[in-house]
Amino acid sequence: MHKWLMLCAGGLIGTAGRYLLAGAVYRWLGAAFPYGTLAVNLLGCLAVGFLGTLADQKFLLKPEARVFWMVGLLGAFTTFSTLIYESWRLIQQGQLVLAGVNLLGSLALGLVALWIGHLVASAL
Repeated sequence: MHKWLMLCAGGLIGTAGRYLLAGAVYRWLGAAFPYGTLAVNLLGCLAVGFLGTLADQKFLLKPEARVFWMVGLLGAFTTFSTLIYESWRLIQQGQLVLAGVNLLGSLALGLVALWIGHLVASAL
């Protein structure tokens, strides 16, 4: 039962964080391109790389903490399904180049962000 509470608490915080961060980015940069989702996904990938390395290599996260951070908070925070939906909407609007930039940028920059998080955690 304790893991379920950790999962739900992380999910609640992750969902609220995604909503707040994406909204702030959209207010700052506008909604012509899904900047908010891109920012959330990149930050989520950075955090997954960092926390995953702390858990897997440094053994600094207990299983309950991993459930909270990795599954709950970051699982609710990152928005891959929204990425796909927003890319689909760009395609439907005839914005094929922007859809491609959104998809490839999220994937490629997400891998880079994860790698940076890994490097930072490994250096600790």
